[in-house]
This record gives sequence, structure tokens and C-alpha cells, in this order.
Amino acid sequence: MEFPFDVDVLFGERITTVDQRLQPSGRKGSGLALTHRVDMQQQLTMIIDEMGKASAKAQNLPTPITSASRMQTNRHVLYILKDSEAKRTGKGVIIGFLKVGYKKLFVLDRQGAHNEVEPLCVLDFYIHESLQRHGYGKELFHYMLQRERVEPYQLAVDRPSEKLLCFLRKHYNLSDTIPQVSHLLQNKASSHLI
Repeated sequence: MEFPFDVDVLFGERITTVDQRLQPSGRKGSGLALTHRVDMQQQLTMIIDEMGKASAKAQNLPTPITSASRMQTNRHVLYILKDSEAKRTGKGVIIGFLKVGYKKLFVLDRQGAHNEVEPLCVLDFYIHESLQRHGYGKELFHYMLQRERVEPYQLAVDRPSEKLLCFLRKHYNLSDTIPQVSHLLQNKASSHLI
């Protein structure tokens, strides 16, 4: 997804993390002029909002579940993947994003008993339609697993789409799942953690 500004200036790394402060990792705002900080904040807000809308459209959701305002009110982490090489307009391209966060959940185990856990949850995951099936999703997901220091089976997935379920089966062999009342999906292998 292209934007009317240079995303390489905003995001120094190929994969950048953003938390509720809406400041890209590796960027320090204190050394920048106020107008430049405001511009960067507006650009980041535009990227998050537009990617959130694209994700909602791809999942046939009535409203986006990822937006800059929602990021500011939750303790979620957004991993944003860019492609500096795709400079058709000379401004870089955003390939996609992955949003994760810890949630306190009451989940069912194999025996149907409720247990309180707080796993890392996959909350939203989007790779631009024109860039799917090129390994970008796996690259982004793998980066998140490494940075969060979790194994794929330890994750809970919020309202997974069929595409996401296929992705998890293909790349992480996560096919033995336990659907939850909360609409999250938990892998049976993670039930040994309960």
C-alpha cells in the first residue's frame, strides 16, 4: 500500500513496532522539531488507519478493528512491514501489519473446564492482497514470535479467518484447535500450559 509520503523516513527498519504511544521503534521524537514530530504522528496515524480499513475490508468486517485511536487506548503492539525496494513512486510501500496483545481470558480446556489465562493474542493480521503468497506474512509472523519470545502454539487468535487458519496450519502445523466462547481460538498443544 502506497502513501503520499516517504515511509522510509518514518520507518527506519524493514519491520517496525508501534505501541500505544504511536511512536515507531527506533525513532526518538525529542530531537526533532515540533512540526516534524507532528507530521510523523499524522503520517503514522494515516498508515495505521488505512491499513486497518484495508484489513477490515479483506475480512468483511463492518468496521476496522485496528486504528490509531484504538492503539492509543490499548496495550497492543503493531508490527508494520515495509518494502524499501518497491519504490515505484520513490516513497516505499507498506506490505502489511500484525497486531498482538495480552488478554485475560477464560478458556476451555480439553475436558471443558474453564481456566483463567493471559496469553499473547493475535488480534489482527493483514498483508496487502497484491503481496500475499510471497512469504511476507511468514516473515512478519516469525519476527513477532522471536521478539515476543513465544512459540506459535502458545498464541490465542481472535476471530480467525479461514485464510489465517490455513496460514497457521501451513507454516506452524497448528491444526488441532479448541474454539472458545469468546471467539478466540486456542491450540490444543497450548492447553498443557493451563
